[in-house]
Amino acid sequence: MIRHTPPLIIVFLMMILFFSYACKEESSPDLPEKKKEEKPEAIEIRKAKNIAQSLQYAFQNNGRINDTLLLKLDSIINKVYTDNQYHPFWSKDEIFLPLADSLINFVENCKVYGLFPSDYHNKSIHNFQQLLKSDSVAMKDAVLWSSADLLLTDAFLLVGKHLKQGRLKYDSVTLRTDTLLVDSFYTKLFSDLKSSGNLLQVFQNLEPRHRAYDSLKTGLKFFLDSIQQFKRYTQIIYPNKDSLSLSKQIQKRLFEDDLVLSSTDKIDSASWRTAISNYQKSNGLKVTGKINENTINSLNNTDWEKFKRIAINLDRYKLLPDTMPDKYVWVNIPSYLMKLIESDSVIFSSRVVVGKPATRTPLLTSRITDMITYPQWTIPNSIVVKEVLPGAKKSASYFSRRGYSLINDSGEEIDPYTVDWNRYTKGIPYKVVQGSGDANALGILKFNFNNKYSVYLHDTNQRYLFKNANRSLSHGCVRVQEWHKLAQYLINIDSIRMKPVENANFIGSDSLNAWLRRKEKHYLPVRSRLPVFIRYFSCEGSNGKVKFFEDIYGEDKMLRQKYFADKSIQ
Repeated sequence: MIRHTPPLIIVFLMMILFFSYACKEESSPDLPEKKKEEKPEAIEIRKAKNIAQSLQYAFQNNGRINDTLLLKLDSIINKVYTDNQYHPFWSKDEIFLPLADSLINFVENCKVYGLFPSDYHNKSIHNFQQLLKSDSVAMKDAVLWSSADLLLTDAFLLVGKHLKQGRLKYDSVTLRTDTLLVDSFYTKLFSDLKSSGNLLQVFQNLEPRHRAYDSLKTGLKFFLDSIQQFKRYTQIIYPNKDSLSLSKQIQKRLFEDDLVLSSTDKIDSASWRTAISNYQKSNGLKVTGKINENTINSLNNTDWEKFKRIAINLDRYKLLPDTMPDKYVWVNIPSYLMKLIESDSVIFSSRVVVGKPATRTPLLTSRITDMITYPQWTIPNSIVVKEVLPGAKKSASYFSRRGYSLINDSGEEIDPYTVDWNRYTKGIPYKVVQGSGDANALGILKFNFNNKYSVYLHDTNQRYLFKNANRSLSHGCVRVQEWHKLAQYLINIDSIRMKPVENANFIGSDSLNAWLRRKEKHYLPVRSRLPVFIRYFSCEGSNGKVKFFEDIYGEDKMLRQKYFADKSIQ
């Protein structure tokens, strides 16, 4: 006889078995928890968290976000990310935004702007780009995305800073009012980028608005196109008291140009002279077969060093005001030229003689206030100490031979033979004045402008010097070959701006020419005070190419060593 279990008992037993199995499954350590699938926006949240953490770490570690990556503008970067709630700027989900690709391409090719790709994390950014575009596992890594975003932001801000401000230290003649870039400059960069969506336009809006700057950039592009690849060459330290070290450097450098067979093996004197002569001949130098300063300068003036010089000169334009005057005089010391600029065009140019390296023409900005015909020259104290005093100690006849007069504080002329010159070492209690006349060092016309260096633009009694290729020959003043054209221009602009009631007292070109014929000293005020800029630009754009000038005061060399010595070619 079969016994049937009541239905109520069966239901009860099944419930016990179900709960027993469920409890066992929940407590079992052997069953892995099933991972939930991430939502698309989750990686964006993790990017923001990683960016915030990385910036906090950077603050504590001098800009480093890890052992190899360094942010150069970490405090500014923190500001712009804080304003953006730490969300990334350059990626969305698992792809780079088009603006990121534009920035990466700009950095790769930024040499055409006189910039160095290595300054803007070029290699690191390319590594991130390749990894995050090709590796499916890396694409899911929020840490990689946040690191890449921080480097791109650092690069973007640095490029903006360097295009606007340059890398040179602002000096006493800088006429910019924005010598310090405040936080609002950087936040505006991102604002402009978001509103325009045009990275190139944002950067170009930061550059100097000078025709000469544009010409130099055009020449730079031609220069870069003509070079297949930059090559590192040995830089020769000269002069060098260690003659053995100097010889090794020169030999290594000649070897790099395939002029000697070995960079280390001993070379006999005949082979040495031949190698140097061949180099001098192929580079347009005077062939002597011996090492001299010109040869060393040429050996050091490689394409890479030339690029640095161009970069320096592009930065010099960034020290000028955004808007130049409509009319001004521009004296470029290394080119030995003065240009009269009107409406951004050259009205005329003139050869000039500038200061010797020992008595440099200073950089300055001023305005021409007046002209003096047949001027006297009151010799600056620096020249008195260096030249006049030693000459007087040899013989008091020094003064009569040069047409100099000694004037005391009362304006009386002193006989130089009555002075005990051996009493003085650092100066004398008199003015030394050269009288007006054709033999005067200032020539027959002088242009005055206020400056603390006692320098002027003027004619000269040594007009033959304008034929020289090297015209760094003065005590610091600028001698102008076409002084008469400049004087005429000043008179013309004064007459144009003059009110009719002032015509009766106006001194025109006829009066000027009459005074010059009669060799009379007269003072001519300049009402339209023409700005004067004396600057140092050692290269310029000319006919689509770069024209280099001699670095006569060694300014480029100093700046290359100070700011660009450690730059990488890539």
